[in-house]
Amino acid sequence: MHAMQYELTLPADYDMDVIHARVSRVGPLLDDWEGLGLKAYLMRERGVHGSPVNQYAPFYLWNTVEGMNAFLWGGGFQGLSDDFGRPTVRQWTGLAYEEGVAVGSPALFAVRRRRPVPDGAVLREAVREAVDEAGRLAREDGAVLAAAAVDTSHWESVHFSLWEHDTPKADGDLFRVLHLSAPERTALTGGRQW
Repeated sequence: MHAMQYELTLPADYDMDVIHARVSRVGPLLDDWEGLGLKAYLMRERGVHGSPVNQYAPFYLWNTVEGMNAFLWGGGFQGLSDDFGRPTVRQWTGLAYEEGVAVGSPALFAVRRRRPVPDGAVLREAVREAVDEAGRLAREDGAVLAAAAVDTSHWESVHFSLWEHDTPKADGDLFRVLHLSAPERTALTGGRQW
């Protein structure tokens, strides 16, 4: 599993209906993308649910590097770059994936938490804690799924979880899910990724 995200932080007075319309138009285009576990079309609005910014920030869980590369280099990503400029694309190597207790429910909200892996940390323990946290999140009321991943170029872990309600028991940035493309979600390997 590979995790990926880019963020478009928009002006404070940006009309977020533009993002809603964009997702309505392009969201279904990835509903059958080969190699894609899931893409959550995420948005947060300044002043709503405590967000300090307007932001469009899709989050991906890929089953294959080929699927991810086909999206980045084969045209899927080009439309976003043409419309907004090319953002930095963050990538993390998967550590764990868990279906949540509310697995059959629609994902309405997402939480993303990034944190550094401290210098001097015993890596085995840091990774075990990240995997355990993904499992804990998945067992919380309203959890649709949870994943953990790590970026070894910056030594940063990320936890990503989807929720059926706006009061998740997870720390991090809260986003609304505008659309969920999940063509190969059932192929995402559950549990620890090694």
